[in-house]
Amino acid sequence: MKRLITTLLTLTATLGMMAQGWPEAYGGVMLQGFYWDSYSASKWTKLESSVADFAGTFDLIWIPQSAKAAASGQSMGYDDLYWFSNYSSSFGSESELRSMIQTFAANGIGTIADVVINHRGNVSNWVDFPAETYNGVTYQLVSTDICADDDDGATLTWATSNGYSLSSNNDTGEGWSGMRDLDHNSSNVQTCVKAYLDFLLNDLGYAGFRYDMTKGYSGSFTGLYNASANPTYSVGEYWDGNAATVKNWLNATKVDGNIMSAAFDFPFRYTVRDAINNSNWSSLSSTSLMSDASYRRYSVTFVENHDTEYRSSSEQQDPIKSDTLAANAWMLAMPGTPCVFLKHFLDYPTEIKAMVAARKFAGVTNTSAMSKYTSSSNFYGAYSEGTNCQLLAVVGPGAASYSVTSKWVEILSGYHYRYFIPKTTETAYVDLASGTYEGSQQATLTAVSATDGAQLVYTTDGTTPTASSTTVSSGTTIGIAESCTLTVGLLINGTVSGVITREYVIEETEAFEPYDVTVYVNTDNVSWSTVNYWCWDQDGNTVSTKTSWPGDRVTATTTIDGKTWYYKTYTITSEDMQLNFVFSTGSGSPQTVDCTGVTDDVYYEVSTEKSGSKYLVNVTTAIQQIVNSVRQADEAWYTISGQCIDRPMHKGIYIRQGKKYVFK
Repeated sequence: MKRLITTLLTLTATLGMMAQGWPEAYGGVMLQGFYWDSYSASKWTKLESSVADFAGTFDLIWIPQSAKAAASGQSMGYDDLYWFSNYSSSFGSESELRSMIQTFAANGIGTIADVVINHRGNVSNWVDFPAETYNGVTYQLVSTDICADDDDGATLTWATSNGYSLSSNNDTGEGWSGMRDLDHNSSNVQTCVKAYLDFLLNDLGYAGFRYDMTKGYSGSFTGLYNASANPTYSVGEYWDGNAATVKNWLNATKVDGNIMSAAFDFPFRYTVRDAINNSNWSSLSSTSLMSDASYRRYSVTFVENHDTEYRSSSEQQDPIKSDTLAANAWMLAMPGTPCVFLKHFLDYPTEIKAMVAARKFAGVTNTSAMSKYTSSSNFYGAYSEGTNCQLLAVVGPGAASYSVTSKWVEILSGYHYRYFIPKTTETAYVDLASGTYEGSQQATLTAVSATDGAQLVYTTDGTTPTASSTTVSSGTTIGIAESCTLTVGLLINGTVSGVITREYVIEETEAFEPYDVTVYVNTDNVSWSTVNYWCWDQDGNTVSTKTSWPGDRVTATTTIDGKTWYYKTYTITSEDMQLNFVFSTGSGSPQTVDCTGVTDDVYYEVSTEKSGSKYLVNVTTAIQQIVNSVRQADEAWYTISGQCIDRPMHKGIYIRQGKKYVFK
């Protein structure tokens, strides 16, 4: 009995520790796996296929809200509608979501759910929410779960005139007029949210939560929900640049004296933005959660996200205008838990992998101590006390010319950043991180030692190097042309020590051949006499020749099976490129809903049905069958789904004249 009681006490203590917002002395790094309108780059299947590129570098990945949203077209998920029953989102199906989460977990990556509970969408009117069943229990919010002052009183006016009642409680945070603000004092809201979080963790398999818009409700409710759900990881979006205000929110989440969630370190982000945009790197010393030893455990640092990034000329947001590599270098060398922005990783995968590898080699964690090293308007330096060694980062335009003391050895450098560790670490170091790469790479080998002239020995077959292995001087760069295990050691007085190992998978670089797609539109159902095409790509860049709404007036037509089709041809210039369209008439009104994800020829028919004021659009396959029937058999290529194409442009299986062909 005594042993059982001891075990239960230990388990209780462990669960209590897990529930305290974020693990202490955590050395992991998170990836924000999306950006605004990243419908192509963040598809569940696309992210899952990138697991080899993420594994070993990232320990967590935060993905978009994953259930069906209220929008009729594509949605980033912040107009959330379903919590339990419909996971067919703009990023993929429920089965694809589950597969991705499981694949990440199998490769050491936990998936962070984007939890939107400040507000919620409705099914058909202002106050009706879907009824959903989970574990045999039906959960449904009702009109009295909506804050009394929602939408500055507009919801109350509508509800009163239509025979509904709202909650008697006002909002406990900032209001938002986009959707219905939920009253978290409501026992029904609390019951539904707790069940929802349980579903995310224990059914879908998420590792933790990113709470959206936590300024919208009291921090005490985040504490309440996390005490119930007990996630290992929880981070709140408390969007405020004042460190004291964010700390107040963290303290508001306390349960039994324990902070129950981490917070995105907006003060850190704004400090980095101002240092770069104002060309004053000394301002990196400004106060943030990360800079405060009492709160850095709960600091999730970042330098850009989907709300601050540059989206387009009409949505410029608040981006860091240059030096994103130096910004990431600073973040990844400092305490807190860094969250890398997907766009930055896609732009600089090799550099960011190398930065994370240096961080993990030094053993920097979210609670590491840090100290200022040097400062000027042109550069800034500080070092973190890792569990293995100190890691010094010097960043800024003047970093390259700055001279550190003889204590340090440089292990990594790039545009406006340098990393150093102490000579006394006594180790070999390789600046190219383990990972999967396209094409041949270069790796620089460095001897980190207090012994002047220390040499290096290495092998590429995974065996431990000896004094008789290939010997090189510190600073030697070697080529990595094929997959291998590179093992490097210090050679001092005939003895090998400080061995480091890198695992490389080298994939062949595949050239992409641009190809054309034609987009056809039939407007017979709505009797439009003119048609405009407004087109943009997967990154939100305008593709239409005319860059202002409503885009290009299309006059080219063709007649197929008695129907008139407007058409325009576009060029797909990269493997990830997808086109999105809105069709309209006249000066841009009326218009259709968004038509997205175009990578091949497509035939759209504008329907008489509407979503709000916008016409719905149907994709017709019948016209494709007609076109296929008039092609010569020896000219036709087909995908395995039966679509006829001019020629194969991507990896996959294709059929021609009854035979299968595999393109790699």
